[in-house]
Amino acid sequence: MAIARIRGRALPHGEYVDLYADGDRWTTDPVRNADLVAEGWLLPGLVDAHTHPGVEAAGDPLDEGLLRDHLRQHVDAGVTVIRSPGLAGEPPPWFGTDPESPRAWHAGPWLAQHGQFFDGWGRRADHAEMPAVAAAQAGRTGWAKIIADWRSNDEPIPVEVLTAVVEAVHAVGGRVAVHTQQAAGGAAAVAAGVDSVEHGMLLDPELLTRMADQGTALTPTLSVCERSLPEVLRRPDSPHKQWYVQGAQAHASLVAAAAEAGVRVLAGTDSLPHGRIIDEVQALSAAGMRPHDALAAASWDARAYLGLPGLEPGAPADAVIYAEDPRTDLNQLAHPLAVILRGHPIRPR
Repeated sequence: MAIARIRGRALPHGEYVDLYADGDRWTTDPVRNADLVAEGWLLPGLVDAHTHPGVEAAGDPLDEGLLRDHLRQHVDAGVTVIRSPGLAGEPPPWFGTDPESPRAWHAGPWLAQHGQFFDGWGRRADHAEMPAVAAAQAGRTGWAKIIADWRSNDEPIPVEVLTAVVEAVHAVGGRVAVHTQQAAGGAAAVAAGVDSVEHGMLLDPELLTRMADQGTALTPTLSVCERSLPEVLRRPDSPHKQWYVQGAQAHASLVAAAAEAGVRVLAGTDSLPHGRIIDEVQALSAAGMRPHDALAAASWDARAYLGLPGLEPGAPADAVIYAEDPRTDLNQLAHPLAVILRGHPIRPR
């Protein structure tokens, strides 16, 4: 595979850089036989922080062929890192390390209360065993994913249980992602000090300052919530419909308030087709986030949250190159000149 060289204005600082891939690390020292792949505006590589590749429908088992296809769609869109808070099965050994697939963080199977979540996915556990089960999962993968609440009339996981989960997972060096779409579940998640709130519909805005202070990130998956709203509005009236509509209609305002409060917002798509991170970035911007910050949520800030530095010597050799500054025109995200993954050009192929 070709050895990549890139140059141009590197975001977020906008300074001119000339970088060479030395294996899987950037360097400013010339590397023999490196090819100038592209020149323009440089991003450290996009991140989809909430995606579930490898399945077509909820409850389906993980399909390795689909997994490869979905990951290829991500890379074609410039996504060089994914976080999958919940996978439909144990991933194959190449997941996260394949040279043409994104780097990957995952939380393994979902962990839910009995009677909640999709049949065939995840693991349902008693409250007493949840901390140990979550810690064991995080010990294997670095993350545990908890379904704090499910349907509109379901009881959320009690705050004392979530607190014990967080303490157990943090004790093994892991982090906790929590699905919540209820006010009570969101409040319990924030009080427990989880590492990321996924979706966060109906989250009380009064909790945003605490989230910012304790470092709890929000992955709002705004684009899929907004895209599903017209279909839900066409359904017959019901308590479930009222619950979802209330949360979805207020979600953009919550995202804007979170950004204003200093909460770290992460861009995640949570939907098919894969490779549509542009939809989430544009939705975050339309909600009121500055384009610079919306882009950060899908690039340098998301990478920093996962422990990855940006376009600097010694950093992982990922990048996406655009002809123009994508902060001035987010539509640029649909037209990368090149995608560099682990030091090699993946696009153009």
